[in-house]
Amino acid sequence: MKQLVYITTVCSLLALYSAGARAQTNPKVEVRSVVRNAEGKPLRGAFISANAGQVKTKTDSLGAFSLTLAPKSTVLVSAEGYQDQVAQADTNMQDIVLAGIDDNASLVNVAFRTVPKKDLLGGVAVVNLPGLLQKNYTTGALDNLSAFAAGFNGNIWGMGEYLVLIDGVPRSATTDIHPTEIEQITVLKGAAALALYGSRAAKGVIQITTKRGVANEKRINVRVNTGLHVPKGYPDYLGSAEYMTLYNEARRNDGLEPLYNQETIWNHYSGTNPYRYPDVNYYSPEYLRKAYNRTDAFTEISGGNNRARFYTNIGFVHSNSLLNVGEAKNDNNTRLNVRGNIDVRLTDYISTSVDATAIFGNNRFAHGNYWSSAATLRPYRYSPLIPISMIEESDQLTQLQVQNSNYLIDGKYLLGGTQQHLTNPFADMYAAGYNKGTTRQFQFTSAINVDLRKALPGLSFGTRIGVDYSTSYNLSFNDQYAIYAPTWNSYAGNDMISSLQKFGEDRKNGAQNVSNSWRQQTIFFSGQFNYLRRINNVHNINAILVGTGHQRAETSVYHKSQSHVNLGLQLAYTYRQRYYLDFSGAVLHSAKLPPGNRQAFSPTLSAGWRISDEPFMAGASFVNNLKLTASAGILHTDLDIPGYYLYKGLFTHADGTWYSWRDGTLTRTTDSRRGENNDLFFAQRKDINVGVEASLFRQLLTLEANYFISRMDGIVTQAASIYPNYFVTGFPQSSFIPYINYNNDQRNGLDVNLSLNKQLGQVAWTVGLTGTVYNSKVIKRAENYENAYQNRVGKPLDAIFGLRSNGLFADESDIASNPTQTFGQVKPGDIKYVDQNGDNLIDSRDEVYLGRAGWNGSPLTFGLHLTARWKNWTVFTIATGNNGAFSQKNSSYFWIRGDDKYSAAVRDRWTPDTKETATYPRLTSLNNDNNIRTSDFWLYRNNRFNLAKVQVTYALPGQALPVKFIRDLTIYASGSDLLTLAKARQIMEMNIGGTPQTRFFNIGLNAAF
Repeated sequence: MKQLVYITTVCSLLALYSAGARAQTNPKVEVRSVVRNAEGKPLRGAFISANAGQVKTKTDSLGAFSLTLAPKSTVLVSAEGYQDQVAQADTNMQDIVLAGIDDNASLVNVAFRTVPKKDLLGGVAVVNLPGLLQKNYTTGALDNLSAFAAGFNGNIWGMGEYLVLIDGVPRSATTDIHPTEIEQITVLKGAAALALYGSRAAKGVIQITTKRGVANEKRINVRVNTGLHVPKGYPDYLGSAEYMTLYNEARRNDGLEPLYNQETIWNHYSGTNPYRYPDVNYYSPEYLRKAYNRTDAFTEISGGNNRARFYTNIGFVHSNSLLNVGEAKNDNNTRLNVRGNIDVRLTDYISTSVDATAIFGNNRFAHGNYWSSAATLRPYRYSPLIPISMIEESDQLTQLQVQNSNYLIDGKYLLGGTQQHLTNPFADMYAAGYNKGTTRQFQFTSAINVDLRKALPGLSFGTRIGVDYSTSYNLSFNDQYAIYAPTWNSYAGNDMISSLQKFGEDRKNGAQNVSNSWRQQTIFFSGQFNYLRRINNVHNINAILVGTGHQRAETSVYHKSQSHVNLGLQLAYTYRQRYYLDFSGAVLHSAKLPPGNRQAFSPTLSAGWRISDEPFMAGASFVNNLKLTASAGILHTDLDIPGYYLYKGLFTHADGTWYSWRDGTLTRTTDSRRGENNDLFFAQRKDINVGVEASLFRQLLTLEANYFISRMDGIVTQAASIYPNYFVTGFPQSSFIPYINYNNDQRNGLDVNLSLNKQLGQVAWTVGLTGTVYNSKVIKRAENYENAYQNRVGKPLDAIFGLRSNGLFADESDIASNPTQTFGQVKPGDIKYVDQNGDNLIDSRDEVYLGRAGWNGSPLTFGLHLTARWKNWTVFTIATGNNGAFSQKNSSYFWIRGDDKYSAAVRDRWTPDTKETATYPRLTSLNNDNNIRTSDFWLYRNNRFNLAKVQVTYALPGQALPVKFIRDLTIYASGSDLLTLAKARQIMEMNIGGTPQTRFFNIGLNAAF
């Protein structure tokens, strides 16, 4: 390979010889730069030459080089395993990035081993995070992962709950790690890639590998960010006057008298006295900030030598909140993390590693749930504050109440409320005290690796143990307060408070109350023998025998110790890195199953063929790599078994606590809750996937694609319809139906990862596209519907079943001429449903398949990322999207019952004047059971396109650095969740009863020393 690089170098330089010769007549300048690979890592020993090889050097351990050349000279950069790069010499040269000729230059962490990326056998996606962070700073480990890892969209291939491993130990990607700590993320999708991990991994694995020190490379990296979270929007609720007007309309629709007179409505509308006639907007700038801040700082220190290496990450994150009232002004979250990874080679045969992580989290927040109250409290019910300036001076009793109050807000206001609202979110934030939440996490991982080549060449042994401990609790200061309901009078046209009715008492006891105490402990162990031999540079043999187990104990979990153990075996053979064969399997154990059924064996088989290395492909010079892979396997799993001892019959008594014996009407019964089944067994994931991997035109275009069929058989359920109906009784409530392996599901689809790399002029472009087309189907269910259209078999797993609507009833004659609706009395303006079975009744038997809900991913999801590099500037963009699923408008914003708070949605209500254009049913002050139920009337497509990220990065040239000991300095600005293009955008961006969705605008600085 080195000879080939040298020949290529000489030929390229001879072609540029005349330009180089002319350049030598010009004055000399010193050229400095750094050579990196696509992941941003410095390339040591890269070959640099100019002037037809007359001037040459190599990069040092930091990837840096310097040459003295004539201005505008041409420099050729070469490195083994990478494409040559030609650059124009300049004193302000930016970093030179080399693209790999093949993927052998990078190693991928998969189950209990690392393999060159070019030797992966499909069903695996990998993301190198350090290179990505140079152009895309992110705050979450899995943020926008779907744009880089095909097949992932909050789950893997639609399977649901996946397993997260951090350095091989089951942990959390959201709470246990920050992106700056991560070296690589591997998404394991296919059964063959998952087998060694056993039952817990049957729905996919995300494997996160943390950074480690590099021998003879001392490095300090500091990153600082600060940014603003700006709300995308708030729910739009009606004000007091509009609410009262429409609620009167609702009562008239129900044949009732109006509740509010016009004078009252006008007083609330006019706003002349908002304390007597309140119109509270909970999303007003009076109570909320326009944005809240997030700031973080991380320092990474690494180094060492050939004997010992270390990596350290120290980070701090702080954020506040949108609330700007009372104690809520001080709401904040802080997180301090410290990670230390140490690698030591004790002897030539024994090495060890010790990793330790500590995470300290603290938050402070006011009492009450403001966002939940904002979605439910009607705007006219009370004024949060009562001005003491409006109290009659002659009212001595009321003035005495003011003097005795402990909570005089800003010296001007008492806390308002009513007898029905003895507590309210405003009073809570002003006077109820506050909470301090505390979390502590400690993670310890230790590994020992022993080279046993003296006993058998190629043999080694490794063991790993992990111990994690997490704890949290809430410390609250609970103060009591009084609220006041004023009695108003008008004198000479002026509103005055003639008296106050007091509810409650002001008390500050200073006591600290500890609540919500929680802890979790995880212990993990693995031990493995590895055998790796390469014979005559032709045959590659790899074998792994591994045993793993982990146990987790958690507060308030009935079966306190949740254990998973398995014994895995892998046998792999490769011929000339052209033909691949891999067998992986695991024997696993589950305590959820009856004795005799607690063990199972999960076998998988994979094969690969690198077609591009075949002699008949020698003439296809445009094909750099072309490989086909296929795998099949059966994974046994207990993930969907909802509890322990379900194979046992269960008897209990009616009141659930105790027995009593006596004559008379009071009785106690012993009831059956389920039957016994000692044949209960694991569910089985039966998986087939076929993949293709291609690199064309010297990596101008790369492609990875996988087609998968995954079937889950024997899912545990209580299948009521296959047993006689007397197995279940209504009173006393009893069931003799056992849990059995019955349900079968199927998923199939295609995921694609496409990348294009091209230099156009002075701009280097990289475009990446990921996409997943995914379908699911119910194969078997215990169902006995009267009409076949209600069968779940053959429908998607996330099928929405409901009623088909046929508009709104226009009048009484329309109601009379349509089938009878059985969900309550209907009137003009109510939703009209389609009679599916022709029995002239609308009931649950008329529910049909309406569409897919996309619970585990939309039928089509995609991600797009684009990078443009020009000199010292980099522009990076991420877009994501999905298509083909539906969501329901079933929150309290749309489904309004009785006197619930009204949203802007009701403005489009049905009335006799708007019956031709109305898109919302008539208003009613009753329960509204006919209208508030699942139907296509409330469905909307959740198709969307998101501009998820834009970041602009500038790397300061070497001569512009403020001090010499700074090796690299970049500054950047970014925006996240910037834009959503969707027909139902406002609904998608609106949170009801929770913290609003936000856009995040950030500026940051990254310095390397």
